[in-house]
Amino acid sequence: MVTVTGVETRENSKGEAFAVLILSGDLQIVISKTTGNPYATVNKISIACTFPEDVAKLMVGKQLPGEIQRVECEHYQYISKTTGEVVTLNHRYTYNPNPTNLVETVVEGKPAF
Repeated sequence: MVTVTGVETRENSKGEAFAVLILSGDLQIVISKTTGNPYATVNKISIACTFPEDVAKLMVGKQLPGEIQRVECEHYQYISKTTGEVVTLNHRYTYNPNPTNLVETVVEGKPAF
């Protein structure tokens, strides 16, 4: 499940304002590549909507089926809002309303169902 946790106003290339929903995924525990210690994180994305900001604000707190997934993409540079550091990334996150959570177990080279 994902949860609508906020609303922001953005501007398109023509200077027109539009609303976006901020979606937050489930809590995940990951291991730091630097320290090896576990930490908790939540992936967040923004998604454009077709309704005005006042209606979008009514959606905060709603839960939607699906998940936020990491997707590989072309390399791009990103400036951290907190540190100002420029990093090169080759992934982005996207909302998938119909994820396939099928986990396949392999026993002696053959899928076990």
